[in-house]
Amino acid sequence: MEEEREQKQKGRICVTGGTGYLGSWTVKRLLEDGYYVNTTVRMDPEGKRDISYLTNLPGASERLQIFDADLDRPDSFAPAIGGCVGVFHVAHPLDFDEKEAEEVKVKRTTSGTLGILQACLDSTTVRRVVYTSTVGTILFNDKAVGSDSTVDEDSWTDVDFVRRLESFRGAYVVTKTLTERIAMEFAEKHGLDLVVVAPSWIHGPFICPRFPDSVYIWMALILGTFSFSKLQGVFLKS
Repeated sequence: MEEEREQKQKGRICVTGGTGYLGSWTVKRLLEDGYYVNTTVRMDPEGKRDISYLTNLPGASERLQIFDADLDRPDSFAPAIGGCVGVFHVAHPLDFDEKEAEEVKVKRTTSGTLGILQACLDSTTVRRVVYTSTVGTILFNDKAVGSDSTVDEDSWTDVDFVRRLESFRGAYVVTKTLTERIAMEFAEKHGLDLVVVAPSWIHGPFICPRFPDSVYIWMALILGTFSFSKLQGVFLKS
């Protein structure tokens, strides 16, 4: 009875991609605020993936449920979203195969996101979706953004310009830009309350055991480890 009463007061929130840098912090903060949380994880077929950093969070044993879901399987998010009042869609693939065609990368990300948004509609309980995008969907075009420039909700990255840059983060920026556009079109068409957040770099302590890419890049600036292949193509200025 107490749990049912608490769920009615706070509600249950779904966080996609709970094992990542931002996802794990979102789960932690929601638990601290007394919410019941569903989060999605790409389960290891061999069962060797350690997610104890989530299950050991304060309040997790009572209020955290973990679901197996993958953007490659858009329908797999429905069980985690059912019954929730809000969804934080944080999951986004970063392990792109350089040999994959851009169409494959874009389809994986957009199909997964549309599957999540459709599950939100089908649930009939979700009141708002917060989608984590990136400032990369706004800033990149052939017109330099200077100190006197202003960007707003109507500003968009030119994906053709990004392709010409041939940066190692190009695939990420292109897929994020196209996915955000499709998500906003879907939400407008179906009357879904969608809020898009476009952060730049996210830094600070991390809960997940893997070194987050955004922290890694800035640590590389400090340590001078510019020879790593994953940093090639980044525009750096001291």
